[in-house]
Amino acid sequence: MWRASVLTLFPDMFPGPLGQSLAGKALAGGVWELAVTDIRDFATDRHRSVDDTPAGGGPGMVMRADVLARAIDAVAPAGEERPRLLMSPRGTPLTQARVRELAAGPGAVLICGRFEGVDQRVIEARGLEEVSVGDYVLSGGELAAMVLLDACVRLIPGVMGKEESAAEESFSSGLLEYPHYTRPQDFEGLTIPEVLTSGHHGRIGKWRHTEAERLTRERRPDLFAVYQGRAKKDSPDG
Repeated sequence: MWRASVLTLFPDMFPGPLGQSLAGKALAGGVWELAVTDIRDFATDRHRSVDDTPAGGGPGMVMRADVLARAIDAVAPAGEERPRLLMSPRGTPLTQARVRELAAGPGAVLICGRFEGVDQRVIEARGLEEVSVGDYVLSGGELAAMVLLDACVRLIPGVMGKEESAAEESFSSGLLEYPHYTRPQDFEGLTIPEVLTSGHHGRIGKWRHTEAERLTRERRPDLFAVYQGRAKKDSPDG
């Protein structure tokens, strides 16, 4: 079973959307497990304090290393195989490749940051991998953790149903996904491209690949440059 452990100051936020749709069905069916821990349970004062003022001054508060370390040790003691992920806007961008790696493993321990950030010492002492879901700042790591978990859970064998669906999705081949169409044939004067109703699988495959390249080139030139580099490297003349 793929096991996810979430450390948060807001445990009532979970499972949230993870309890619905594919992830929810898989959770109810025992395909994966979600355990949520309240970080405040590891505070030692009567106010259940988990943060303090930043050393060196400045606005906001910082999550304390000692409290967070106790929470991590209780959930993921030494020798734990699952990676410890700190959801952070300064982290390494989450990619489909990293999602596949995580989904193929035993699970993950996710730490949801809050306030101005987390004391650097606990990041280093507990070997936390900082992960970002985008170049923007959220109020906390909970929504980011849900994004990561949903991305991973849907790749667990049996969750999506047809394995080829994942193989053709955006980023799986280095390209964005091609456009999709379905009935009716005519929608407000817009029709389905003729090639898709031709029944010619070779032409359909070529059209989809061409469209995927076009969309990637237009919308994500950064991805397209990487894709071109890989294609050139893999070519006989590369």
